Amino acid sequence: MIAVIAILVLLTIAAAFLALAPRMSELRLIYDVAADRPVAFGYKMAWLAIRTSDTDAVVETLDLAVPAKANWNSGIGTVYDDKFGEKRVFVSPPVDGWMFVVGLALPHPMSPAFVDKWTPMMTALATRFGDAQYYFTYPLIDFYGWAIYANGKRVRAFAISDAGIVLSQGKPTREEKALGLKLFELRGVKERKGDAGGEIILYPTEDHVMRLASKWSLDPTTLGPSSGPESVGLVAEAPLHWKPERLRKTA
Repeated sequence: MIAVIAILVLLTIAAAFLALAPRMSELRLIYDVAADRPVAFGYKMAWLAIRTSDTDAVVETLDLAVPAKANWNSGIGTVYDDKFGEKRVFVSPPVDGWMFVVGLALPHPMSPAFVDKWTPMMTALATRFGDAQYYFTYPLIDFYGWAIYANGKRVRAFAISDAGIVLSQGKPTREEKALGLKLFELRGVKERKGDAGGEIILYPTEDHVMRLASKWSLDPTTLGPSSGPESVGLVAEAPLHWKPERLRKTA
């Protein structure tokens, strides 16, 4: 009798779970929409700086999905979360004429073995808004990158990973040179006594990336309550076509 009762209880629980499962799959994150002031970000993060105040145009150009209102604190907290930030970006309110799109889910420069998702994104932004910038700093994998598009044209794009230079387009700008970034090139050291005959790659640091951002637009690590009025941005899901994709090998 006890066994029968136990089975009936289990069946009841299973039926209840099955009834709730569709609703559970439809659950969405709830963001704080109470207007607040700018919140700092930047370290171990990727972001776009776009010269615009048109949120809808940014969402449309980037093909972002399921946009939902979120304030600064909620949005930045989401993209830094290990679980929720993987597939989401935060579109900030404008600050001094610049709008940020923040999140590791953004496309990044990658090796030739992968489909280039980064260049089409930057080209689309530059075509629509004129001025668009990209930054990425993630010391855990020694990946640093930056790019500046002005007046709809690429001026400079650079990215380096633990495997070496991933992207280098355009001449180093005077802002890069002023920070000593001209040193971050391959320098042969062959035939020098005491070395292995390889090459030395001098890597940038997070500080270099932030200082460069401060020259081209805004250093996001310096944002705070005094940087702008209370406002609300949005969190959106990254489009599926941003997902990294290996090139198919042809015979």
